Amino acid sequence: MNRCLGGTAVVMAAGLALAGCGGSAGSSSAGSSSAKPALRITSAYMPAPVTSDMAAGFFTVTNSGGADTLTSVTSALAGDVTLHSTKGGAMEEEKSFAVPADGTLDFASGGNHLMFEKLTHKPKQGEKVAVQLHFAKSGTVTVEIPVKSATYNPTTGH
Repeated sequence: MNRCLGGTAVVMAAGLALAGCGGSAGSSSAGSSSAKPALRITSAYMPAPVTSDMAAGFFTVTNSGGADTLTSVTSALAGDVTLHSTKGGAMEEEKSFAVPADGTLDFASGGNHLMFEKLTHKPKQGEKVAVQLHFAKSGTVTVEIPVKSATYNPTTGH
C-alpha cells in the first residue's frame, strides 16, 4: 500500500502539518468488512512536553475503505508508546482502537491519545517525531509528528 505523508497538519507539526496523502485502496462496496482500508493520517501533533519523561500525541485517522484496527504504536523517541482513552475524566489504557469503514478515529486533547513514556530525550517545539502506527490490515504507517508549543490549540493553530 503506497502512502504519502507530508503536507498538512499531522501530530503537532512544524508549520502546522504533515499530511497523509491517501494510499491506494480496494474498490469494494463501502462499509464492507472485506473492503481494503484506505487510511489517511492528518492533524497530528505533539505538545512540547513539560517533563523529560512523558509526552502525549494526537492525530486523526480518516478511512475511505473497509474497517481496520490500530493495534499498537512505536517510536524511537520512547521506550513505550501506549494507546489511551479518556472516559468520565479518567484516562484508561486501551489494547487497540477500531477504525470504522468510511469513518474516522480521532485522537484529541481530552479524549483518545498516545502516551510516550521513557523518553530518550525531551522533544522541543519545531522538532518532528517519527511514529509507527501499526494496523491489523493496513500494516505499519510511519508518520512524522511535529512538536508544537505546550499550549498549542489545533482549532486556533496556536
